[in-house]
Amino acid sequence: MSPRALGLLAAVALVAYGIDQGVKYLVVSTMEIGDTIPLLGDVLQLYYVTNPGAAFSFATGFTWVLSIIAVAVIVFIIGFAPRIRSLAWATMFGLVLGGAFGNLTDRLFRPPGFGVGEVVDYIRVIYFPAIFNFADIAVVSAMGLFLLLSLRNVGLDGVRVKDDTYTTRDEDLPAESKD
Repeated sequence: MSPRALGLLAAVALVAYGIDQGVKYLVVSTMEIGDTIPLLGDVLQLYYVTNPGAAFSFATGFTWVLSIIAVAVIVFIIGFAPRIRSLAWATMFGLVLGGAFGNLTDRLFRPPGFGVGEVVDYIRVIYFPAIFNFADIAVVSAMGLFLLLSLRNVGLDGVRVKDDTYTTRDEDLPAESKD
């Protein structure tokens, strides 16, 4: 176990969770559902809505399932964390953990009730079909980092794994090459 990686994972998760919940608190306490505050004109706005489903309001009516999935993701990351030695992977898992906790908090403690609460969304970007929140940004950013690390073959220990696709075994070589 790498204490630095574990510490970074926890710090990233706490920061992502804190930003998400802090902004949600400000939005809920200062705005009414449907209110809009322009940040960059029409390009970027705070727009307060609640979402009973997942992204793009998918799975509306299955909020309790989404809550169970979030708990499973959180338990997996916490159980898996001691294997992580790479600071980049720790950052990726920290972003997922913070984002999952952020939206799970809404599902557990916001109306209409425990486990079926609606997630507070508040970021609207022109020409983008969804309204989202900081927890969503954390999870999507983590997936981008996941793709980058995977494409670069970076292992959980931070070491870049060599691609052995073209490795041949000695018995596969022609007889004249074995000498």
